[in-house]
Formats: sequence, C-alpha cells, structure tokens
Amino acid sequence: QVQLVESGGGLVQAGGSLRLSCTASGRTFSNYAMGWFRQAPGKAREFVAAISWRGETTFYAVSVKGRFTITRDNAKNTMYLQMDSLKPEDTAVYYCASAEGRTAVVIIHNYDYWGQGTQVTVSS
Repeated sequence: QVQLVESGGGLVQAGGSLRLSCTASGRTFSNYAMGWFRQAPGKAREFVAAISWRGETTFYAVSVKGRFTITRDNAKNTMYLQMDSLKPEDTAVYYCASAEGRTAVVIIHNYDYWGQGTQVTVSS
C-alpha cells in the first residue's frame, strides 16, 4: 500500500518561507518521479512543481518559478518543496503525488498516488 505523507504547512506572513516535506512508503520511491500540486478554495487542483526520479529534471508552474524549489532525497524516501517569498495567492492545500513513471510530468492525470494534503496560509 503506497502512502504519501505531507508535513510542514502552516501560517506565514507574506514574504516569508516554508518548507514542505513528503515522505513515501509502500513502493520504491527512487523509481518514480514526484510532484507538488495545490488547491485553493473554490478552484481546481493545479500543478506547482515536478521532479524526475533522480532529481536531474525539474519543472515549475510559471506562478512559482524563481520562488519555489523542489528537491528529493531518495535515501530518505522524501521530497521537499522550499517556498520563499510567499504571497497571499499561494494560500492553498498542498498535495504531493507520485507519478506513474520516472519522467517529471506536469499533467495531473499522470500521477497515481496522492497524499492527504497540508494547509499553507499566507497572510498579507
């Protein structure tokens, strides 16, 4: 049974930073690309960032590029999202997801396992 558990969310002022973590179990973490998505109230879930199985390729949504950094530590079965210069519009529930293959992908339907989400709230 594959499990993804996010942590690190919270309340932060605009301009601040947070680091999210996603720890995986139940399948060989290092064999799969991973991604972060987010969902704000009343909006569809949207792509944030993705990383390939060895971490050599990353993709970012335009809205977060230059502010967020996705990394992974395969030895710890953990993926991270460093979020800097946070804005109120970054407020959402953030989800980590495991892709179907090794290639970093941005399409939500290419992910087959999801975490339960962690709330990030950025105050102005």
